[in-house]
Amino acid sequence: MESLEDILGRHPFFAGFEAAHGRLVAGCARNVRFAAGQYLFREGDPADEFFLIRHGKVALELIEPGRPPVVFATLGEGEIVGASWLLPPYRWRLAARAVELTRAIGIDAACLRGKCEADHHLGYEMMKRFLPILVERLQATRLQLLDVYGKR
Repeated sequence: MESLEDILGRHPFFAGFEAAHGRLVAGCARNVRFAAGQYLFREGDPADEFFLIRHGKVALELIEPGRPPVVFATLGEGEIVGASWLLPPYRWRLAARAVELTRAIGIDAACLRGKCEADHHLGYEMMKRFLPILVERLQATRLQLLDVYGKR
């Protein structure tokens, strides 16, 4: 049977990650499963876990009261869902919903934050890996907003 450490080691997010750091992260990990339509998290909820998608698709949604959710990105295998766990107030600023059966690894945020605080090399490595994802998603959202609202 595969360990979570082995599974994490094969996930693209952890490519080239030091084995010792992989063991530390695996200590905060668990397998999770979401049925189609089930929310991984909703806007305003505590950001107490983030997810590495192993199989399936997850829609990132913006909620506007009285209107249907606006999907601004759909993520799949090999991608990360959630970054609000990194910075206070540790609350989700969007919602994430499984579009289809989705299997993922959930990483306990408080556990990992504690390990990053104790081992700044781990914390720096996590930041180096999350920042490009955040910049890429910001750019994708910007382009989508231009597409939706930029038409005159």
